[in-house]
Amino acid sequence: MLLSKVLGVIVIARNGNRYNYYQDPYTYGGSNTESTALGVAESHQLGNTLRSTYLDPSSPSYVQGLRSDLVDNSEFKAHVKAGVEGTVVFDSAVALLQGLFPPNPNNKIKLANETVVVAPLGGYQYVPVETVEPDNDRSLESWTNCPAFEKHTKDFYASQQFKDKSKDAQPFFRAVKDYVFGRPTTLENAIYDYINTELTYNKTYAHRLPPTLVEQARHFADFHENGVFSDKDINGIGHIAGRTLLHPILTALERIAFNGDPLQFLLIETTYQPFISFFHQTGIIDERPELKGIPNYASAIVIELRRGSPPDLRDFLRIKFKNGTAEHFKDVHVFGHKADIPLTEFIYRAENAAITSNRQWHQVCNSNKFGTFFTLPSGASSSSSAQAVFTGAFTFIGLLALFAAAKLVKPSRARARESRLRLPGDENFYAQVQIPVMEKTRLV
Repeated sequence: MLLSKVLGVIVIARNGNRYNYYQDPYTYGGSNTESTALGVAESHQLGNTLRSTYLDPSSPSYVQGLRSDLVDNSEFKAHVKAGVEGTVVFDSAVALLQGLFPPNPNNKIKLANETVVVAPLGGYQYVPVETVEPDNDRSLESWTNCPAFEKHTKDFYASQQFKDKSKDAQPFFRAVKDYVFGRPTTLENAIYDYINTELTYNKTYAHRLPPTLVEQARHFADFHENGVFSDKDINGIGHIAGRTLLHPILTALERIAFNGDPLQFLLIETTYQPFISFFHQTGIIDERPELKGIPNYASAIVIELRRGSPPDLRDFLRIKFKNGTAEHFKDVHVFGHKADIPLTEFIYRAENAAITSNRQWHQVCNSNKFGTFFTLPSGASSSSSAQAVFTGAFTFIGLLALFAAAKLVKPSRARARESRLRLPGDENFYAQVQIPVMEKTRLV
């Protein structure tokens, strides 16, 4: 089918390259890490590609009516994951936006005294982004602090499939032991990230590492992450990364399709986990089994909303994927279709899997919303146990007092607070503060 015009696009982008990063194999809590010049260059290149594809009026995929010289904040939105790897994801989003909306001398203002002032750096565009904080909003990091997902991970490690793969990996782990410097050499602790980082940035290491070890490490890491972030059912807990991603996707599609809404371009900058789940949930893996595992740095999924040509004027989705900087965008097909899928069918098949609120996330995760105040370590002595109980009780009483005080002052502050900021509560995902992209903050 020939589709006449693009009404809007949603881009899900992975962060660019970074330094070594460790995730706990059971909780997926992460260590600190930092961006590199290579990583932001990769994201900037992705931004350039997106600009030439969707913001150039001469491109066949140009988003009709989207302003291309200067960003229009009513037409364009950017949501950026701010949990683990948050600093890197934020930096990647900034670099991508620099490629998508480069400096333009038209970014200027004429003052009352007739003076014309051009923005710094030749008209640099300060594009607002909305950071998605997991403490307030679980849509872009739903797999951490989720007991049901941790159980799913442990069950995968206990499966016969994992045990067989672990046995197959033993020769590799013996061969690589001298090149990981005391790090655990087990399949639960996939060590590809460390090896790949050293191979990329450490010249001495790159000269010493034997051939094929990094490829083997990537193979076992792909198996590991693919098993953790997938499930047999579209609604399975292993797909939680994709289930929360579906909500902003579906919401944006409905907004773009509605002619009265100005939104035409949504960027979601995130990490690799939702890619794996999305590929499985939508059946892309059935057509492209090579996509099982971790997408490369600066990969991107693009969902195009297109208007059909006569006589079928329905709206359709064309979905594309670009696996890192070395590839071009290629069409991928969802839910068994061999071509573009009608918008209404995509919504119908995906909406029941979407997690649409923090309250629903807590229910799916079997999560205690308020956490646990304290626990006693196993094997503690009677005196240390008593001290821990006393400390915990004292803390609990103090928290009750603070809660009571908060209840007293809440009515007088409610109106003022609502006028400043409304944080996402149990029923909302998106209500973040807009931060200019040049005002970089430490997010991890």
